[in-house]
Amino acid sequence: MELKINTPSPIVSVKPIVLSAPGRGEDLQVKVSAPTTGRNLPIIVFSHGSGSSLEGYGPLVDYWAAHGFVVIQPTHLDSRTVGLPQDDPRTPRIWRFRVEDMKRILDQLDFLEAAVPGLSGRLDRSRIATAGHSFGGQTAGNLLGLRVLNPETKKEEDLSDSRIKAGVLFATAGQGGDSLSPFAAENMPHLNVSFAHMTTPTLVIAGEQDDVPRKYQLTVRGPEWMTDPYYLSPGAESLLTLFGAEHSLGGIAGYEVKETTDENPERVALIQRVTWAYLRHALDIEHASWSAVQKMLSESANPIGRLESK
Repeated sequence: MELKINTPSPIVSVKPIVLSAPGRGEDLQVKVSAPTTGRNLPIIVFSHGSGSSLEGYGPLVDYWAAHGFVVIQPTHLDSRTVGLPQDDPRTPRIWRFRVEDMKRILDQLDFLEAAVPGLSGRLDRSRIATAGHSFGGQTAGNLLGLRVLNPETKKEEDLSDSRIKAGVLFATAGQGGDSLSPFAAENMPHLNVSFAHMTTPTLVIAGEQDDVPRKYQLTVRGPEWMTDPYYLSPGAESLLTLFGAEHSLGGIAGYEVKETTDENPERVALIQRVTWAYLRHALDIEHASWSAVQKMLSESANPIGRLESK
């Protein structure tokens, strides 16, 4: 079975679209990218990693949009473009503001659709996925059913959203508790998470040599920490482990960005194809592409990654 990917369409991106966000302290800036052709377009709401913005992740966003998805990207409060001081009173709740940003986008789809010339009437609102990288993976995870032990109330909160039908988590933190470093336990209590209620269909992607969590004292474990979302979530169907990949997974964070330590176009191309095929499968658009991707990786003489499923 050969993987057949549709011919890429020209895309249009509109930015910034400004959403009013009372109580946030800043309006929410959003970028929408969409193919210029096609109807009944499925939607991906994407959450960036710490410090990034709606400008990031072009290699993913452009590919998804050119192959039939509408991709919506917020700029979260932790973005370097916002410049929030570390002692800002909102800082301890950044993780929560991020989730609220994503929900605000879902609440304002009418407004966002109207802001993009030619997009009106072309969205399929029954097929919405979420995706995120690093801190953005946890943000997306909240919508999929991951629960954070709220540092203030000491209770797990259900922030899942029934409008979200599937997810992709890139280089996303694992479980808390004993897995956290003393530094993270004290300074990043939002990393105390439970995956037990994450039941929405999800693909997890991890780099075999992702040393960022240990480097920044987030965990006492190694790169395998980032596979927890797969092994501990009832809804996580598949895990793509990329051989030799570091935190940027070959360069998904942007074109030639300085944080990419393992630039590898072949790896990025694989991620593009696998995520496209998975989301079409998980959103029940078609299933042949996902079967073809699985077969392609299992039969490759020199695979650059391993795809396993429960």
